[in-house]
Amino acid sequence: MLFTSCEGLLRDENKPVIDLTITDAFPQNCVTVYRGETFTYKVLFTDETALGSYGIEMHHNFDHHSHSTSAGTCDFGPDKSPVKPFKHIKDYSIPENLTSYTATGTIQIPADVDTGDYHFEFRLTDASGWQTFAGISLKIADR
Repeated sequence: MLFTSCEGLLRDENKPVIDLTITDAFPQNCVTVYRGETFTYKVLFTDETALGSYGIEMHHNFDHHSHSTSAGTCDFGPDKSPVKPFKHIKDYSIPENLTSYTATGTIQIPADVDTGDYHFEFRLTDASGWQTFAGISLKIADR
């Protein structure tokens, strides 16, 4: 007699996927957003079993450190010291038992923050605890 178990059939052994290639995905590497304006981010998240949550972080890159995961490089301004840099950190839950989720939301850039080079990062965690990261470079400028 042969016994088999279904226990491993739904086991999640892969990281979730952050897809910035969908139609209207934003932001893209090297894009410019503007002080005093709002932009809308859009990204697709997928996982083979179930998604969990995601986070967004945007912070200055005036010293040109690197944790970008996008191919290609952007034109950076000179290194500078921050005076009033923009920083945005927020976490979001994803409805339970979804394997695909298009995340959208708005971010307001205050009119008085430093212009220059910034990083924008998505962090995605699936229901099993696997995490993945996508980071891009962008600029905040005056219109």
